[in-house]
Amino acid sequence: MSEDVRALVRFYLPNFPVRRVRRLVTDTTDFSSIDYGDVVHLGGQHYMVLRDEAERRFGIEDFKFWVKRCKVLETGESAILKLVFHEEFLQQLGDITIRSYRSPAKEARILEMVKDDRRFMHGFSIVDDQGNLVRVLDVIRGKRFDLAVSEMGENHRDYFDNHFAGALGLFIDACEAIAWLHSRDERHGDIRRDHLWLEPRTGMLRWIDFDYAYDLSANPFALDLAGLGNILAFLVGRQVFRPPDLEEMGILDKAEPGDFNLVFRNRFANLRKAFPYVPEDLNRVLMHFSAGTEVFYETVDEFLADLRPCLDSLPKGG
Repeated sequence: MSEDVRALVRFYLPNFPVRRVRRLVTDTTDFSSIDYGDVVHLGGQHYMVLRDEAERRFGIEDFKFWVKRCKVLETGESAILKLVFHEEFLQQLGDITIRSYRSPAKEARILEMVKDDRRFMHGFSIVDDQGNLVRVLDVIRGKRFDLAVSEMGENHRDYFDNHFAGALGLFIDACEAIAWLHSRDERHGDIRRDHLWLEPRTGMLRWIDFDYAYDLSANPFALDLAGLGNILAFLVGRQVFRPPDLEEMGILDKAEPGDFNLVFRNRFANLRKAFPYVPEDLNRVLMHFSAGTEVFYETVDEFLADLRPCLDSLPKGG
């Protein structure tokens, strides 16, 4: 450990335990070795690593060892360093197999594109001493939108009558952000409900995580659209409904294979069967993302053209 690093931390972070200061890092290639107490030097700034970021999915804490929560020594601000991690996998969209992969360059490109657009997370990219393209991200002070929605209303009817229209309006704004991205020939690449955050200060929704890319030339925006459909189904239901949930509600015998989601075949899409007060026009939009659909949306504009009028038929209580 360098005494220079100790002195730097002692000067900028006097309350940080000096015995926990580790080393100065200028090559982030081996991201898994970078840990609490390391100081990453990038572009003249020093980033004290505090922890690995994690996502909670399916009830499990999923640590992302290539994403570091940091404190910028020179400014005292929090920041997230997203280090280069290459990953590739296949996923299914109906009968189509799609190759997906992480692309730091794509995320860096989008960060530059959306730097003045608060509908997206903000940050910038910089290369370390070994040419690794590191993304330096602002921390969004907010809450996952799906978690905020799940707390709305005392029960589904109360939520639907008094909160859903507002949530849908915010979601439509977020969809327009994705349409804007597509109009510039970019794709989000990993649209999931935990990648959409509600920022209380502005009341806006903001998209995060743009580093996934995928190969799909026939319908280039299909995966993004499928992600939007999944989020919409969550918003309508206030949760994801799977066969055990339907059984508990006493409607499993009414469910047909075509009523389930096109991508996630155990997620119920035909929510009007569960909640008859879901308007037909809204349920028709949901069914475009079901295994039984024969008509697919090809653009977000097509999706929004059907979704926006649904606001008119919703209760506006609350």
